[in-house]
Order: sequence, then C-alpha cells, then structure tokens
Amino acid sequence: MQANSPPAEDAVENTPLISQALAAFVHGSGDRDIPPHITQRAKLLMLDAIGIALASSAHDFAATAVRAMRALSGGDAHVIGMRETLGLRDAALVNGTLVHGLDYDDTYLPGSVHLTASCVPVALGLGAFVGASGSEVLTACTLGLEVGARLGAAGKGGFARAGFHATSVLGTFAAALIAGRLMKMTPAQLVTVQGIALSAASGTMQSLQEGSWTKRLHPGLAAAAAITAASLAREGFTAPAASYEGRFGLFRCFQGAHTAVGDPAMVTVDLGQHWEFPRASIKLYPAGHHSHAFMTAAKKLAHEHKIRTDDIQSIRALIAEIAVPLICEPLESRCQPQSSYAAQFSLPYGIACCLARGRFGLEEIEAPAYTDPKLIALARKFSYSVDPNSGFPKFRTGEVIVRMQDGREFSRRESILPDEPATADEIIEKFINNAQSVMPAARADEIRDAILNIENIPSIRTLSRLLAKP
Repeated sequence: MQANSPPAEDAVENTPLISQALAAFVHGSGDRDIPPHITQRAKLLMLDAIGIALASSAHDFAATAVRAMRALSGGDAHVIGMRETLGLRDAALVNGTLVHGLDYDDTYLPGSVHLTASCVPVALGLGAFVGASGSEVLTACTLGLEVGARLGAAGKGGFARAGFHATSVLGTFAAALIAGRLMKMTPAQLVTVQGIALSAASGTMQSLQEGSWTKRLHPGLAAAAAITAASLAREGFTAPAASYEGRFGLFRCFQGAHTAVGDPAMVTVDLGQHWEFPRASIKLYPAGHHSHAFMTAAKKLAHEHKIRTDDIQSIRALIAEIAVPLICEPLESRCQPQSSYAAQFSLPYGIACCLARGRFGLEEIEAPAYTDPKLIALARKFSYSVDPNSGFPKFRTGEVIVRMQDGREFSRRESILPDEPATADEIIEKFINNAQSVMPAARADEIRDAILNIENIPSIRTLSRLLAKP
C-alpha cells in the first residue's frame, strides 16, 4: 500500500515530509538504537503514569467513565486499578483518562504536552491485544514519547495560544505511531496512520474555564482515536501524507493565527540521535504546571519568613499572560473553587494552601480542603499582574509578593524550566505513595518491580493483569 501523494503546494523537492521522516524513525529504530539511559527514563515515566492511574481509580470521574464505556460494549481489556474489563478502545479511553485525571502526570514543558497520558495506555493495551513482549512495548512507547515531545517543541506554545490542548491533539499522533509499531506496519502504513490521526485529533481548553471534567478525558479520547487510526491504516484506508506541513495540516489548522510561532522543521532535526522526551518533568504537585513555580515560591516564603496567614494583608502574583485564563480568571470563581478539578487550576487557592499548609498534594484537591473558609478567605486576598519578563514558553516563572498587615513585604521568584527536576528515587516514591492509596504495600512493590523490569516480561498481558484490581 502506498501513502497518498501530497498536494503540489505542500511538496518541497527532495525534502521528505515530516510524516515520512517519523514513519522511518518509528519503523527503523531497533532496541539497540535506543541508549539504555533513554529507555530507563521511559520506564520511570511509565511508572509515574501508572501510579497516577491507580490513584485516580478511586475517584468519581473514574467510575463514571467506566460506567459510560461499559454501557456501550464489553471486552477483555483491563482497566488500571479496577476490576472491570472493556473493549480495547474503551479501556484505552478510560486508562488515558485515569493517567491524566488528577493532572499529576508528566509534562514536556517546552511543548506544554503530557506525554504518557495517551502513549502508555495505547502501548499497554494494544501490546496486550497483539501479544507483544515487554521489550516490544517499551521500545514502541519510547519512540512514541519522542514523537510527542518533538511535535510539542515545534509548536512553541502555539497550540495553547489557539485554545487547543496539546496533550490531546499531539497525543493522537504519538499514540497512533505506537499502535502502528506494535502492529508491525510498513513505513507507508505509518505515514497513513498519521494522516488519519490528523482527522481524529482534537481537544480544546474550554473545560478550564468552567472547572469541568472533559480535560481529564482528552488523552483517553486520543488513545482511542490512535487505535482506530492504526486499524484503519492497516486495512488500507487512505489518508493525506502532508499531515503536519500541509495547507490544512497540524501546524496551520491547530495553531491558527499563531502559526508563525511554530517551527515544524524542529520535529526531525537530529531525530534518533538527540532525544527530547527525557526532559519531561515529573509533577510534584497535582496541579497545572503554570502554578508550580508560584507554589514553590509560596512554600519557601512561608518557611523562610515564618509567615502567619492571619497577618497577611495581600498576595500578588506576576504571571505569564498565556496562563491568566488557565489559572486566574474568572478570578472570583478561582478564589473559591467549586470542585476538585477547579481547585487544581486555581492559582489563588494553590498559593493559599502553600502559605497556610506548606504543601499542595492530593489532600488539598479534595473537600474539605477546597471548601475550608480560612483557605478561601486567604485566596481572596490574591491579585495578579501580567509579568512582562515571564519568558514563556522557554521559562515557567512565578513571582509571589506577600504584604503583611504591619507593612512588611516579602517576595520570591521561582522558575521550573528548562526542566523541573525529579530524581529516580523521587519518582519511585511518588509511585509508591499513589499506588498505596488504593492497594497494599506488597502489591504496589510488585507492580513497581514489574514496570522497572518490563523488558524482561515475555508477554505484556502479564503486566496488564497485574495492574487490574484483583
């Protein structure tokens, strides 16, 4: 089967299309072509994703998603942390929702994209479906993570500026190539699967304006769309080849008026030689990354100056313009979040927690924390100004200025780029904490050991069963 030829206006003589370069990379890269430290990083990212999915499995949105999918179809694909089995695509949809559901998953900050949320569910689910080994799943997932990171980097923040959720949009392409790799597709079929992904990708940021659940759903929808795209491509369904640089391709359509911001050529520079996805940051707060620098600054201010919250007159933040509608506005509702998810995307509330409690963890995104009158009163002392020196998207900075009743003023500025560091030990500890919230310590340890040795598992179905609730 041959991929469709691109329109004449999209073709550049002697220059491969991005889809062709990515297809060659995914098809032609063997286990030995990936350095051991790169696959080790991929295992840690997978571990983090699965730990979050386990913790998410106890939440209302998880049960709701399972009920909705169970009403449509049955199957034998496992759902992480739950007893139910579903059809392959439905299980991938739920698992993607679980990974991203607490907004605690890794983020490749230069591209504002959560890489594992769609990639890991497809790698595990489709890997079990086709009978792949742990080594095959690890390689496919590693290659998909790299594709997602490069697409995100090339966007340079343009997808978010246009109102799209890069995690959902780009995750469809990355996960579709993972599916294609596991299905052992030809390079031409891998070009086609990207063309189908172009028509399947979507996801806007409107949910953050209203504190609703749909952002949680985005990576799951991307995972299900990726599996659909791969199955169609394998059977010969045709699709455009100029998926990225075409007149109506990814960069022009999904960045709109901000197309000039992106640089599609970045996707393929040193592909296979330089690896971008290991820069993905592991979240140490269950909140949007735009809030993290502010939370760190607030915690340090509270500790260093022994701040008594009753003595605070006002709190002001200097924030990147792009982040204002995501975590600050509408200000009144941000100061008094009405749901767990709204609490995760409220900068006033997050800073209040860090000043008053010295932390922002899973406990802070649940009632009675986000309904605590004292935290709400402190959050209402918050105001913000647009930071002219934010440096977004290269930097995620956060400056917090606290003015006391006696006139003293304390300020601190933090940055979490180029990377937000987390050691292997911190990632493993985070997994254990998340997993133990829903299971005994011995079982959490067993899952940890299996994932960190995934390349030695003869059949990924063994791990799939282990992740389900017994």
